[in-house]
Amino acid sequence: MKNIFLMTAAFSALVVSCGTVQSLVQNTFPYTANVLVSTGVPADKEVSSTSTATNVQTWFGGNNNAKIKDVRISEAKISVASPSGGNLSAVKSVKVYVSSSGTGEKLVASRSNITTDSSSLNLDLNDTGYLDEVVKSSGLTVRTVYELKNQTSSDMTLKIALNFNSVPAK
Repeated sequence: MKNIFLMTAAFSALVVSCGTVQSLVQNTFPYTANVLVSTGVPADKEVSSTSTATNVQTWFGGNNNAKIKDVRISEAKISVASPSGGNLSAVKSVKVYVSSSGTGEKLVASRSNITTDSSSLNLDLNDTGYLDEVVKSSGLTVRTVYELKNQTSSDMTLKIALNFNSVPAK
């Protein structure tokens, strides 16, 4: 009985410490872009909006060689920031691309045939491989391409929230 209790306690300590180590080792950092959809945007036509983020050094200490690697997109979400109580019923499709100085665009998330009256929606992640070069370069740019089912009756602001995961580089 005493051995079972000691083994259970040791196993519990191991599980808790592994979770702690993983949370210390794996970094998650966010980027958010706002996209204005004005009333004049036509339906059934792709429209592009670009915004620039600060580079990853802002999150990891300010040098040009951020000590991270294996950067991947881990989550992408679209939501209505305004008007209050708005929903995504007018949105037909969304594509989110990332790029930076000297790198090509990479499609990181998308969703087509959106059929929801919800105010937020998780986007499908695209397997782009590692994004180290893009995220660690200066001037991370997020380009959002969207298409509407019908014109909106008032301006709408969409929030694109991206989360990236990485691990420390040696």
